[in-house]
Amino acid sequence: MGLRPQIVLVLLLTASSALAQSSGRITGTVLTAETGRPFHDADIVVVELELLASSDDDGNFEFDNIPPGRYHVAAHFGYVLADQPAVVTVSAGEDASVTFHLRLITDHHEVTVTASQLHQASLESFQTVDALSAHDLAENLAVSIGETLDQRVGTGIAKRSFGPGAARPIVRGQDGSRVVILEDGIRTGTISASSGDHAEMLNPVQAERLEIVKGPATLLYSGHSTGATVNALTRHNDHHHYPQEGFRGRLTGSAGTTNSLGGAGGEFEAGTGNWLVWGVGTAVRAGNYTAAGQGEILNSGSVVRSGGVGAGWFGENVYFLVDGKVDENEFGVPFVEEFHSHGHGEEDHEEEGEHEGEDAEEGEDHEDEEEHDHEEELEKVSIRSSRETLRATFGMRHLGSALEGFAIKFARTYYQHDEIEHFEDGGQAVGTNFQNTQTTYRGEFQQGGSGLLKGQFGFWGINRDFLAAGEEALSPPIEQNGFALFALEELEFERFKVNFGGRLETQRYNPAFAEREGHANDEHEEDEHHEEGEEHHEEEEEHHAPDAVDRAFTGASVAVGFQADTWQGGSILANVSRNYRAPSLEELYNFGPHAGTLSFEVGNPLLDAETSTGLEFSIRHGQGRVHGEFSVFRYSFDNFVFPVFTGEFVDGLGELEFEQRAARFTGGEAIVHSSLGGDLSLDLGLDWVDARATESDEALPRIPPLRGKIGLDWRRGGLRIAPQLILARDQDHTFALETRTPGYAVVNLKASYTVTRQHLFHQFSVNVFNVGDRLYRNHSSFIKDFAPEIGRGVRVSYMLRFF
Repeated sequence: MGLRPQIVLVLLLTASSALAQSSGRITGTVLTAETGRPFHDADIVVVELELLASSDDDGNFEFDNIPPGRYHVAAHFGYVLADQPAVVTVSAGEDASVTFHLRLITDHHEVTVTASQLHQASLESFQTVDALSAHDLAENLAVSIGETLDQRVGTGIAKRSFGPGAARPIVRGQDGSRVVILEDGIRTGTISASSGDHAEMLNPVQAERLEIVKGPATLLYSGHSTGATVNALTRHNDHHHYPQEGFRGRLTGSAGTTNSLGGAGGEFEAGTGNWLVWGVGTAVRAGNYTAAGQGEILNSGSVVRSGGVGAGWFGENVYFLVDGKVDENEFGVPFVEEFHSHGHGEEDHEEEGEHEGEDAEEGEDHEDEEEHDHEEELEKVSIRSSRETLRATFGMRHLGSALEGFAIKFARTYYQHDEIEHFEDGGQAVGTNFQNTQTTYRGEFQQGGSGLLKGQFGFWGINRDFLAAGEEALSPPIEQNGFALFALEELEFERFKVNFGGRLETQRYNPAFAEREGHANDEHEEDEHHEEGEEHHEEEEEHHAPDAVDRAFTGASVAVGFQADTWQGGSILANVSRNYRAPSLEELYNFGPHAGTLSFEVGNPLLDAETSTGLEFSIRHGQGRVHGEFSVFRYSFDNFVFPVFTGEFVDGLGELEFEQRAARFTGGEAIVHSSLGGDLSLDLGLDWVDARATESDEALPRIPPLRGKIGLDWRRGGLRIAPQLILARDQDHTFALETRTPGYAVVNLKASYTVTRQHLFHQFSVNVFNVGDRLYRNHSSFIKDFAPEIGRGVRVSYMLRFF
């Protein structure tokens, strides 16, 4: 006979009472430092337990059923307003209370980082982190992520560019697939890593937070991001996996001189019960920019548009989200006509003219003559791209004492771009079309936060179909499949922590066909008009495309870190890593003329996997009048893959082969934020990197120079004024055929004013850049000899958040 209902009820009440007596609560209030009034909708996190809550209309919050122990509790609003994290001790059956006063963040080391999927204060993290909030992104609104992250001296972040629209971040001198760009932890599905004239579609103005992470946490997303992982986090996916009642959103607007910048954006979310729906839309336009002393840089304008909607359901232990987004981008490729003329050279044009005359007299090869005349009419080239993304996330939490939660994400992305040739007669033609269809999934188990060991482990996979057609279809259609297992764990003791992780990854490339047509060089084309014979066959063999064979790569990456508290507010950190990188599709299979890099690219389908050993040592301090971090690093590469000009010319372009050599990257970074008393503080930054082929000691191409920063930061209430001097040494450590870049000094001035109310946040910003209208060039630009950096200008922006 079963238990009577009354007995069951008594047992349940007794168990609940026992649980309540063995646990405690954390309660508190969030206030505005400026007015002392309650702050609504702030985010509060219990770091060790990964618990999240929002403040109500009265600024109050609470966490129930907290096991006895010592916890870090942090509060922030959009990573723009924050207070110092509090340490609370919870006792059984008792409440621990804390009050936060939110103020404008003056030092990003105060906020928590999320790239490792763990909320940690930056100074306690094993990762070297540079983070930008929505506040920072609104101040630095630009048409590309490379332009947004430019001049962040002291972080090792520079930009690779082929004009503003195609700018992409370089980190610690590393580029391409060694810098992985993510959106909410999922790869963006573009082909920006493959070439300097390709753009990344990520729109930074939509992000709630942008994190650039170097260190062990990169293994969660890739085994080959030795440079960094750049992760753009949106509000809906940034650990907000719980019901949120009410209506909230953000509106932004901006305008600027020197490039006729104009942009606007908005987003909203509405929550009722367990449901949350949201929408977002942005548009940014920039015209041709003006460089000091050089005038207008033609064909340098860009237009970026994006929009999306989503919905989520959040239960007590289960949640799911679905969203879709469309991004569109069109930008000019400056000076492509100069690239064409420099690539062929005067001698080549004379020879072509002679051959045309001979052909006309003989009445032969009329089709080639028409193509040449048509090519002469080329006025400019632009790139028009689009990305359609559909994502879904399913998660569970509170799975037990060993596992806190599990989440799996799916993303389906269709990306394409057309390289459009514009002619003087007003006509247009698509020179090359690229299509990239990508399906990605990522599952992650989050371990419980109690005990010495915490962390996460999971799996990742990708299926990619790549197709190129037209003049610069450098590879056959390729199917790429990848799978990985990863883990990142942390052991925490009283005075030190140990971090260790690994990633086992496999990549497979399957070309649609192996045999491809060969290309003969200009010398061979000239001979073809006069003679046939053995020399003809030798030249043809020399430039015959290698077979596009199937390749498979499997390897492991590992990392170990150690962090110790060495003095009050200070710590030291050491990381050791061993990374494995499969060659990229472009490095293996490209073969043909590529005007974007002024080269005839020759990939090598037989490349070996690239391996590297990384060492990093950091000193951090985050208490008192001085906050800062100093890091030195060294990466030693075996089979480092990079493009090398052979000295040969094919189709009038310099032949560029992907080779492998031993290489080393050595450098350092330093950031110091020091209070000078009162409302004034001093900001200093320094970064440098030296990258060379180990055996020849030859410098590698497009490595940023030594840079320094001296800035002042004055704040009173909501007003901030921050002048800044950026210094760069001349870069004379150059690769073959690479030109020296002079050093420069540029003055910038930023000012902002914020107004915080219980349900509103206003931000007004003014950014005066290149105050002295200095002529300077970016060494990492493919077109630096033709296009200097932007001249003096002013950018204004406004952001309104309602909640």
